[in-house]
Order: sequence, then C-alpha cells, then structure tokens
Amino acid sequence: MEQIIRIGMDTSKHVFQLHGVNAAEEVVLRKKMRRKEMVAFFERAAPTVVALEACGGSHHWARLLEALGHDVKLIPPQYVKPYVKRGKNDAADAEALCEAVSRPTMRFVRVKTTDNQAALMLVGMRDRLVRNRTQLANAIRGYAAEFGLIAATGTSKVRSLLERIATDETLPELARELFGLHGREYDRLEDEIEKVEARLMAWHRTNECSRRLTRIPGVGPIGALMMVMKTPAPETFRSGRHFAAWLGLTPKDHSTAGRVRLGVITRAGDENLRSVLVAGATAVLRHVREDRGKNASPWLLDMLNRKPPKLVAVALANKIARVAWKLMVTGERYNPNAALSAYGQAA
Repeated sequence: MEQIIRIGMDTSKHVFQLHGVNAAEEVVLRKKMRRKEMVAFFERAAPTVVALEACGGSHHWARLLEALGHDVKLIPPQYVKPYVKRGKNDAADAEALCEAVSRPTMRFVRVKTTDNQAALMLVGMRDRLVRNRTQLANAIRGYAAEFGLIAATGTSKVRSLLERIATDETLPELARELFGLHGREYDRLEDEIEKVEARLMAWHRTNECSRRLTRIPGVGPIGALMMVMKTPAPETFRSGRHFAAWLGLTPKDHSTAGRVRLGVITRAGDENLRSVLVAGATAVLRHVREDRGKNASPWLLDMLNRKPPKLVAVALANKIARVAWKLMVTGERYNPNAALSAYGQAA
C-alpha cells in the first residue's frame, strides 16, 4: 500500500469507516472495520494524520491513537458538514473528514485528558441534579396548588410547603402519603447536590486560575471552574473576541452587498457555560439597579437606558468572557480600575 499521509475516520460504537489519501491526494484507503480491526490497523500503520469528529468517545480514541504515534486532529462536526459532497453515510463522512483536515484555516478541538473529562463529568452531574430538583419542585407546587396550597418562589420554600402539607388534616390520606414520597425524593436530591458542590468547591480552591476568575464581577466559583475546565487551552483563541464568539455571545452576521445585518446571538459553543455567564451578568445588573447606578461604568448605564435588560445582560456577558480570557492567558489578576472592566465596579 502506498504511503498514507492523511486518514479521515468516521466513528461509531462498533463500526469505523476509514478514508485515506497519499501525497498525490489519491484515494488509497477506503475500508470499513470493526473495533478490534481498527485498533490493530493503526498499530501496524506508520504514523500519520488522523481526523476525527469531536463527538462522544472521540477523545478516548484520540488518546489511544496518539499513544500509537499518530497525529490526531479533532474537528467540530459543523466544520465537517460543508465537505460532505452528497448524501449522508459513513463513507461520505470519512471522506469529508479527510478533506476538512487538509484545510490550512481549519480549527481543531484540543484532546482532553482523562482527569479533565472526569472533572467535566462532575459539572454535568451537578447540572442534571439541579434540573431534576427543579422539575420535582415544580411538580410539588403543581400538585399542592390543586388543593389550594401555594408557596413563595424559590427552592428554599419547598420544604416549608411540604411541612404544611404534612400537618394539614383536611387533605386526603393518599395525597399526604404521596407528598411524603416527593419530599423524601427532594431531600435526597438536595443531599446529592450538596455533595457534588462540595467536590466542585474543593477543586475550585486548589486551582489558582479558577480563584482569580472569581474576582471578576458576575463570575462565581461554578462559572470560574467551568471556564477553566471547558477551556483547558485558552491560548488557542487569538483574542477575547474570538473566545466570546466561540461561546455564542456574538450576533449572527447576515451581511451582503455591503449591508451589515446583525441578528440574535449565535448560541454556538457550550450552552451551559454561556447560560452561567449570562446569569452572572444579570446578577451584576440587579446590583447596579439596587445601587441606583453608583460606581457603574458610563457604558453600562448608557446601555441600560437604551436597550432591554436581557440584551444588556448578554452584552455584559460578552465583556465578562473577554476579561476572563485575558486573565486565563496572561495569568494576571483582575484589576477593577483597568480599561477592560467596563461594567459596575462595586457589583
């Protein structure tokens, strides 16, 4: 077989499609393999460039192939799609990967370590538990409203509502029994969330970069450690503007014929990290309103006077992301008097 300079590999649970080309860009490999066959093939093959889609399991295969001496490139799926000529099958996807990795301007995803993936798993577990708790709290409130019992907003009010229900003799015995089951499930979720958050806080306290990021107004421990975990190589972004665009905090561009048309934010990148930054920006705006604009930047006050609060929160989240990128890359500490801090200093 001729020397292969580049291989595109479409992955799945058990079947792997390979597409390889030589130095003359001629196809010399087009083969479907099972899991064990694929590993054995790369063990025998000479070191080469291997392109994979950045999807579930791709980081594991990237680490395995790198250990065998290959140069692995992970490509976001949306960057591969334009190179699929026609139809959607494994062979076409592998060919598109092989073509996409050859582009000089292609952007790649850094291969994550096992420790980094374990930390991200902890963040994902917290997110799932919080969503389960919110769903259960809404169910409890909905069932209680059917019996004329309501409570103030907030998760802290759910326990008091359950206590009232437990002592209300006017409710049917079956209803009180079912509310008791909901209450025990709610307590279990609360305990699990506390344990996971304790592990996250311990990780946060041992990470110097995460501690520095919490000095930025609007960035808490969860947001700081999520940025550190999800961007292990912030230097790969050319600027804070590119980092904010990667998070989806920049408007969509529909410009043509010299006319600039900007739409809503792209919502690209990691949804959880973006929502955490927007929530932090919303908290900063709440402090600014409570303090009646004292010590707030002119830019932020002007935006609040001209734009809806939600739009201002997104714009502020964009600035927070840029400042965070700067601190992660340079190792500096947040300076509230610097020009980059264009939002409320006392928030």
